[in-house]
Amino acid sequence: MSGPGSGEDPTAAFRIEAGELLEQVEQGLLDLEHRLDDMNLVNAVFRGLHTLKGSGAMFGFDALAAFTHHCESAFDRVRKGDVRATPELVSVILSAADHMRALVDGDAPAAHGQAILDRLAGAVDAAAGGGAPVPAPAPRKQGWALSFRLPPDAMANGTSPLALLDELRELGEATIVATFDKVPTLDDLNPGHCFVGWDCTLIGDISREAIEDVFLFVMDDMEITITPLAVEEAEAEVAATPEHAPVTVDAPVAANDTTPRGASANRSQGEHVRVPAERLDELMDRVGELVIAQSRLSQLAGNGHDLSLRSVSEEIERLAGEMRDTMMILRMVPVSTLFGRFRRLIHDLANETGKAIELVTEGETTEVDKTVIERLFDPLVHIIRNSCDHGLEKAEDRIAAGKSASGVIRLSAHQAGGEVLITITDDGRGIDVERVRAKAEANGLIQPGQVVSEDELLGLIFHPGFSTAAQVTNLSGRGVGMDVVKRTIESLRGSIDVKSVSGQGSTITLRIPLTLAIIEGLLVRVGEGRYVIPLAAVEECLELSLEEDLRSRGRSIITLRERLVPFLRLRDLFETGTKPDTYQKIVVVGTGAERVGLVVDQIVGNHQTVIKAMSPLHRNVAAFAGATILGDGSVALILDIAQLIALSQPREERRLAAG
Repeated sequence: MSGPGSGEDPTAAFRIEAGELLEQVEQGLLDLEHRLDDMNLVNAVFRGLHTLKGSGAMFGFDALAAFTHHCESAFDRVRKGDVRATPELVSVILSAADHMRALVDGDAPAAHGQAILDRLAGAVDAAAGGGAPVPAPAPRKQGWALSFRLPPDAMANGTSPLALLDELRELGEATIVATFDKVPTLDDLNPGHCFVGWDCTLIGDISREAIEDVFLFVMDDMEITITPLAVEEAEAEVAATPEHAPVTVDAPVAANDTTPRGASANRSQGEHVRVPAERLDELMDRVGELVIAQSRLSQLAGNGHDLSLRSVSEEIERLAGEMRDTMMILRMVPVSTLFGRFRRLIHDLANETGKAIELVTEGETTEVDKTVIERLFDPLVHIIRNSCDHGLEKAEDRIAAGKSASGVIRLSAHQAGGEVLITITDDGRGIDVERVRAKAEANGLIQPGQVVSEDELLGLIFHPGFSTAAQVTNLSGRGVGMDVVKRTIESLRGSIDVKSVSGQGSTITLRIPLTLAIIEGLLVRVGEGRYVIPLAAVEECLELSLEEDLRSRGRSIITLRERLVPFLRLRDLFETGTKPDTYQKIVVVGTGAERVGLVVDQIVGNHQTVIKAMSPLHRNVAAFAGATILGDGSVALILDIAQLIALSQPREERRLAAG
């Protein structure tokens, strides 16, 4: 936590850490739901609730502390073996965690909290009376010797030494004696500082973590030594200690236990720094401007004959490239931060639909730009809700179809070049293609009897207002969710692929660029204009002579290693009104399963491309994903490969129809 004068609002910092604590508690509860007898999980949830209660009280969130105390007490009974952990108890605490989030944000209705506490009391009573309680692990009675001294400004920062001592007494049988050897003379005494130390002996089945939790918010700056004692020695020491005598610790101390806790904690704490996301965004903008300036310098150096300038330009180019790569790494976060949020969603959907649903995740270490992660959450929520509601069958229907009673939603991610492929798979009934066709004909999207491929039919599920649901539910059926998915993915310069097998399930694959900030591009010229093709999509470059260009008129197809590859003449597509160069080039690009050639007049070379958003006037031009500034200050448009292919298909069809 930040101290006074650090420039950070302590309440805002608490809200961030409270959110992290609640996330840990929620993940622990979701794991506990499948392993109800796992005492490690029970202890982890209890520690999270205990820490949240203590820190909430410290920062003035009294309603949060009071509410959390009831949940902590319930789990304390589970921890001690008085009450069994049950699915109902876990479900109530999950609801309580939602209410705690609302209390942290300051918008929680009191009546809702009381209703949850009533449910909690009922769940605890049912767990206590539902048979013999699950025996706790055999208690291993032990003792601990503590010697600690709080930081001098502890009280000024809101820490109450008496409250800490009370928490130690709650852990077990405690003997606490104050030490005054560091108290200065009256002339040097600062009444706002804490100079008193304490020696304490604890007896009981107490973990080291429980003791450290008491000092969680002052651990980094305090002096503390925690030494395990043999139980006989601890009991004898408590019995022999006079009421006001200082405690003497005679037990042998391991080397790793004598280091003041604050020193090691400070070293560990220094390894991680919390930085607001907007500062990273601002730094990314500065790096982008640096890359543009470096490009201009390289162009000036290349046009001149000053060898010293070229040397400096190459050095700055190298440093700018390293800074760009480092900045990109800073912005990358694993998709586990995204996938982990869906465990709770699956839990709630299973309860709401009455289906048994299992979530399986793969490739969680795959890293994506943080901006992409933030914008992927809503599309994935819509897809998962549809898969659970429309795709997965009820348990009895699955058993009748020869499947397991529990349906599976599989989330996977892996990197392919400059893209990340996120796949959502369910093992349900699949998409009824004939039903999609009937709905599309009824909505006038296609003509009755029109020949349409299965991929095109499946693509219609993303059309605004399109839904095959027989009735509208709380989860789906209004035809708006999948439309949101398509618009969001396209705004990320991504694409969507849908596959479905009747009776076996569906697979939706999202192809998303790794980053939205800086990419490697291939700079090309078409007529008088220059354009950037994302290098991750480029497979190879070929030469197209004027004679071959004339021979291919009307069909726009080349044979590449015994495979037919269509190509687009960007000069015609963009209507440049210029004549083609004598030796044009074909840039073969790939998107998904499709490959296509883009005919350009000249390949200029590689270009570090800082992506700039299009102006509102040009934002709806489908062929372009953005713009970038070149070294000479001119603007080059970045081609959107997926949109170009979709845009060219009607054009090619009209050309073939015209002969």
